[in-house]
Amino acid sequence: IDEFPQVIQEFHAVSNFPGVVGAIDCTYIKIQSPGGNRAEIYRNRKGYFSINVQVISDANLRIRNVTARWPGSVHDSTIFNNSHIRAQFEMGRVNEGLLLGDSGYPLRNLTPYLHPETRGQHNYNTAHIRTRNCVERMIGVWKRLSLGLRTKRETTLTIIVATAVLHNIAIETMDELPPENLPLYRFIQERRMRNDRIQNRVPIQVEDEATALAYRNAIAQHFDCEYYFHFNIK
Repeated sequence: IDEFPQVIQEFHAVSNFPGVVGAIDCTYIKIQSPGGNRAEIYRNRKGYFSINVQVISDANLRIRNVTARWPGSVHDSTIFNNSHIRAQFEMGRVNEGLLLGDSGYPLRNLTPYLHPETRGQHNYNTAHIRTRNCVERMIGVWKRLSLGLRTKRETTLTIIVATAVLHNIAIETMDELPPENLPLYRFIQERRMRNDRIQNRVPIQVEDEATALAYRNAIAQHFDCEYYFHFNIK
């Protein structure tokens, strides 16, 4: 939570989309058939057995949250509606920003307009796509560590979470290797302490669909300016 102002600023730098603390999506991690009477619930809409894993990414492709326990046939919105992160938002423990999701998610996750009409709505969708793209890129990088698992279900879930941790370590250390005499966890902590902290906060709390709709429309009006769109969205 202490990092939210910086996360919001990093997302805003992508396409000027305000108040975003994460981009959410689900992805299938392929597994062997678990066997038994309930095996078919692990078969996803693409026809193979999998775990449907929910992940939240920041703008730098770090995994901020992972939920790995649902069979492949379960819909993305069902996973979110039963997730700890949704409870955190609704209880007000996360009140400084919102998540970006695709059209399969509830509106309170700031989804795109399905039928945009105004210039602002079209610009909103363009900025939404560019900003949310980070979670799709992150999934592509992360899944190189966890494709085609051939272990028992509980072991598989543990491996999925473990590879998420390894992914984040790789992101944190890609431009600088830790000294041999410094433990990795201390190295990461010291790097974070060296980062400049961004002080501005964007207090936003969305508790229902009506509030989310109003907030989305407000952002679309913000984008309803040809000069703003051409000169500020990269």
